[in-house]
Amino acid sequence: MSVLIAFAPGKGSVGALDLGAQLARSSNTNIDVVTVVPKPWSTPSMARVDAEFADWAASTATESEAKARHYLEERAPDVAASFHRMSHRSVSTALTEAAETTGASILVLGSSGDGALGQVVVGSTADKLLHSSPVTVALAPRGYRIRDRAVLTRITCAFSGDSEATRVVGPTAELARDTGVPLRLASFVVRGATMYPPEIGLRAEDEVAAELARGLSEALTAAVDDAVAVGLPADRVGTELATAGSWREALDEVHWQDGEVLSIGSSGPLGPIARVFLGSRATKIIRHSPVPILVLPRR
Repeated sequence: MSVLIAFAPGKGSVGALDLGAQLARSSNTNIDVVTVVPKPWSTPSMARVDAEFADWAASTATESEAKARHYLEERAPDVAASFHRMSHRSVSTALTEAAETTGASILVLGSSGDGALGQVVVGSTADKLLHSSPVTVALAPRGYRIRDRAVLTRITCAFSGDSEATRVVGPTAELARDTGVPLRLASFVVRGATMYPPEIGLRAEDEVAAELARGLSEALTAAVDDAVAVGLPADRVGTELATAGSWREALDEVHWQDGEVLSIGSSGPLGPIARVFLGSRATKIIRHSPVPILVLPRR
């Protein structure tokens, strides 16, 4: 696994540096840090606007690289890092091209400046990549920081029991195997507001949720076999099923470790090309996750 980190000063990218270093250290690999600056229009200007813009872009890229280099030298001196700059009119397209050029298997992004600390907040660039990236996208919560030389401690795979969820178990188990950490398969049953009329019975939602939980419990047992099939020892695969009235409560119900990440899979009709694509369930999980997120592209 190789790790590519998108870095832009002042846009939550410090958390991406920490998460990227953590992932690289856990996988015994290097990291590449890329800064994307706007590309000037091809039509030249009569004034010095073009030259001034080029000077500003170069200065911004130099400043970005210096800040990222200094931060990683202090926070992750044990991880080798390379630094790159790109000029492009689309940041998301530039990052996709950078992932292909560097051979990265994971692209790490920071959260937007909006939202509470500890929350994964998807900005405009991340939103585009979460619907188009050909490689796994890692999202660091806002203000994310790691302990000195921290590594991954566990990977939790959000498992919904459908065919899309089944496809993500194998790649997540492979990542857990390669990084030497346990895998937890977690399912979340969210019982929403009352949706049936009183004459049907006020406990109808409870019965529906209980039936769904029973089905997920059986699916989780089968998913454990899928994880073991890729070479992950059975004693390093666990399961957990949380039932709650909201997604926030469901995610809070399960215990999270320091150094843990949560993987989710893609959904939707994507055709033959492997791309990340988020469904409504994945979007809700991202919004309420207390740990970094890995969004795997559909295979």
